Amino acid sequence: MTNHDNGTAGKAARRPERTVVPVDDDRSLPVPEHVAVILDGNRRWAEIHDVPVVDAYRLGATRVRELMVACDDARIPFVTVWALSKDNLRRGAASVRVIAEAVTAELVAMAETRRWRIRVLGSVADLPADAARTLREVVRTTEDCAGAVLNVAVAYSGRSDIAAAAAALLTGAQPAGLDVAEVEHRLVRGLSTAGQPDIDLLIRTAGEQRLSDFMLWQAAHAELYFTETLWPDFENKHFELALRWYGQRHRRYGE
Repeated sequence: MTNHDNGTAGKAARRPERTVVPVDDDRSLPVPEHVAVILDGNRRWAEIHDVPVVDAYRLGATRVRELMVACDDARIPFVTVWALSKDNLRRGAASVRVIAEAVTAELVAMAETRRWRIRVLGSVADLPADAARTLREVVRTTEDCAGAVLNVAVAYSGRSDIAAAAAALLTGAQPAGLDVAEVEHRLVRGLSTAGQPDIDLLIRTAGEQRLSDFMLWQAAHAELYFTETLWPDFENKHFELALRWYGQRHRRYGE
C-alpha cells in the first residue's frame, strides 16, 4: 500500500471534526464525512483468476454494498463510488453493457432494502437504454430514504461536471459585480453533488496514483489514499486501514 499527501491550491472552510472509536482501539480518531472510492482493478482481477470479466464486475458490485454497511457502522453519511468513467465508454457497447448490467443489478437489490438514498451522477443517457431506465428508477424509489447518500458515478467526467456547472452559471441571470467568492459559491450549486460536503477521503484501488478526471472540484482538499488491492478483493479490513490512516492525518485545508 502507498499513500501520498495531497496538494492544495486554495483554502477550504474547516468543518468540525467527527470522531469514531476503532473496534480494536480505545482512541477516538476523526472520521470523514464524505468518502469517495475509485473502483479500479476489476479487469485485472478477472485475468488473474481466469474468469469472465462480468464475474469480476458482479463481485465488485457486491463490494459496494459491503462498503455502505461499513460506512453506516462508521457513521459516514456521504459515499461516492466511481463505477464507470466517460472515457470507459470508448471500450465498446458490449464492454459497457457488462459493467452497466452488473452495477444496475446490485443497485436494484440495494434499493429494495430502503436503507440508502442512491443518486446517479454522470451521463446516464450514454448508457444502454434499459440500464439508464433502471438507474433512474433506483434514484426515484430511494429519494425519500433517510439513510446515508450513495452517489454512483457512471459515464462520469470531473471536467464535464465543472463545465456543466459553468454553463448553468452563464445561462442564468446573474447580478452585476459578482466577486470571485460569490461566483465560486454559485458554481458549486451547479455541480452534480450540490448540497453535499466536499470529499474528505478519496480511496483508489489497484495501485494507480492519479485522479483520472474524477471529482476534480470536490476532491480539492481530500486526503488521497492509494492501495494495491484490486477492487473485487477490497474488504472491510482494507477499508478500516484507510479510515485509520485518515484518522491519523493532520488536515491543513491549504494552510
